[in-house]
Amino acid sequence: MTAMSQAGFGSLRGLRVVEISTSVAGPLVGEILGDLGAEVIKVEQVGKGDDTRGWAPPSMDGESITFMSLNRNKASLELDYKTPQGSEVLARLLESADILVQNLRPKALAKAGFGKERLEELNPRLIYCEITGFGRTGPKSSDAAYDPLLQAYSGIVSMVPTADGSPVRVPLSILDRGSAMWAVIGIFDALRRRDQTGRGTHVETSLLQTAMSWLSVQLLSAAAGHEKRKPLGSGHDGVVPYGAFPVSDGYIFLSAGNQAIWERFLGATDELRLQDREGFRSNLERAANRELVEATVSDVTRKYAMTDLIALLEAARVPCSPVQHVEDMPGDPQVQALGILEPMPHPIATQHQIVNLPLTFNGDHARHQRCAPLLGEDTESVLASLGYGADRIAEFFSTGVVAHTQQRQDG
Repeated sequence: MTAMSQAGFGSLRGLRVVEISTSVAGPLVGEILGDLGAEVIKVEQVGKGDDTRGWAPPSMDGESITFMSLNRNKASLELDYKTPQGSEVLARLLESADILVQNLRPKALAKAGFGKERLEELNPRLIYCEITGFGRTGPKSSDAAYDPLLQAYSGIVSMVPTADGSPVRVPLSILDRGSAMWAVIGIFDALRRRDQTGRGTHVETSLLQTAMSWLSVQLLSAAAGHEKRKPLGSGHDGVVPYGAFPVSDGYIFLSAGNQAIWERFLGATDELRLQDREGFRSNLERAANRELVEATVSDVTRKYAMTDLIALLEAARVPCSPVQHVEDMPGDPQVQALGILEPMPHPIATQHQIVNLPLTFNGDHARHQRCAPLLGEDTESVLASLGYGADRIAEFFSTGVVAHTQQRQDG
């Protein structure tokens, strides 16, 4: 038994997940499944581990915050599965697994002897989840990819220009994280299929497919032959005003999602004179005169301090928000009320916290049994769970097939 197999929580308890992944998308799939109770065994490169172990800053006491944020509730197995002995270990591990998650370079796992056909031979009930950059077919299917590259390729980057008009990526791994969510949905479907058929399913998604899904309205508009979309910054194609507007001490975000909200905005700011002004009377008129409307609204909002305008608009039921900084959020009363951050002991990072899964079940968060693992700290227990005795385990260590680069000092 591994440390995680005895966790005893969550609806996925009793399922074993093997995660051969790095960076963001694959590890996030494993983390979500672990949060929901599955036993997750993370297979890591000997002596190096997941790439995100080296992504710093940000770090805490020398440990990568990126890695720690994506890998809780997992066991770490340091394994060179490209060697004959390592291949034997991985085969035995996969025979015992319910789900395999991998986001390596296309065909990397197949070249190591674990293509789709071999996996089906080893374990017909195995659910094989694969995340790629561009998908498994097509002229770019063999290309490696990272989230920013797919943001650029898909057109997302061109939608968010800087002040000088140069393109800029969304500064979050939106495609990695979105692909992980689709993958989890696919895995849940595959589990239900397995209940019905007794067999596993090959579940696939890609960062490009996720991007096209997020861009469905814009993609359909382009496919219909509509003219090229103009970059709108924080604005909206079909709603005006919508976006960030200046106040005397910062920015406020407004959303006039319908005509009634627009009229309430005018009333709250004592600008009812604009209600019947040509170009301002309806959303269609305002969208056709976007620059003039946005400039006029900016002239209105910059007369106010942030708290004063927020108070006026909230009283008038106008959707709005201060534009805050992420650094403000740990102390934000709403974030605290939802229990989003939770302290979790870590053997090295003394102030370690986790961001809870954004779901509650009957009002409760998923239970978290363990912080992200140290590199290879569970190697011996995983091997023992596969039936290997002490002598064979010692042989694996002596030949470099496995390792435990980091070990907890507290045992």
